[in-house]
Amino acid sequence: MIEQAVSVMLLAASLLKGGMDVAMPDKNIDGTFFLVNRSQTISEDYAPEVRKVSATGISQSMREDAATALEEMFAAAKEQGIRLATVSGYRSYSKQDTIYDKKVAKTGVEIADTLVAQPGTSEHQLGLAMDISKTSNSSLTGSFGDTDEGQWVAKNAHLYGFIIRYPEGMEEITGYSYEPWHIRYIGKEYAQAIYESGLPMDLYVSALRAEIYTYLAQQANEVLP
Repeated sequence: MIEQAVSVMLLAASLLKGGMDVAMPDKNIDGTFFLVNRSQTISEDYAPEVRKVSATGISQSMREDAATALEEMFAAAKEQGIRLATVSGYRSYSKQDTIYDKKVAKTGVEIADTLVAQPGTSEHQLGLAMDISKTSNSSLTGSFGDTDEGQWVAKNAHLYGFIIRYPEGMEEITGYSYEPWHIRYIGKEYAQAIYESGLPMDLYVSALRAEIYTYLAQQANEVLP
């Protein structure tokens, strides 16, 4: 039994020799596919390297890869007569704490938790999320999804590596109200896959993990005598 266990461990190690960051990209906080929600949080000390995004709207920052992708998306949208604007990008832990406390004071904890992420659970701290709007209206409401701009983003964001992180009808899964304005950069490959699946990132990651565990189990069974 000990030899069998060792064989399985060695197999798993060889399969994951690229590191857990490669095998489980949702666990790699420095990658673009890190999953943030109420159960997978970010340290108070985490602060990625970001830069200012060159785009219409309020001056905001993102990580280099996300910023470049957003600039490309905004440029493509503009060529098609769709004018988008940045509203809120990178936020530090302390900034998110301030925003959350203000919302709690205004609405109470129960409602606030459906509208604003608690500090340490916001994608904005990763530097990979951006709240966007029409150039003529910077308010963030669900009605953005019904505008030409919001519909363009929903249909095309994945082509530039972004997803609508909190889609309509998935509130019980994501834990947040529908946010057509909140886009999250995860890279073109994953964005395409999630767009085609119709799943929120939370469910997609769960399915991906299940596939990995199943594969390891199948390979382990082949090793065992």
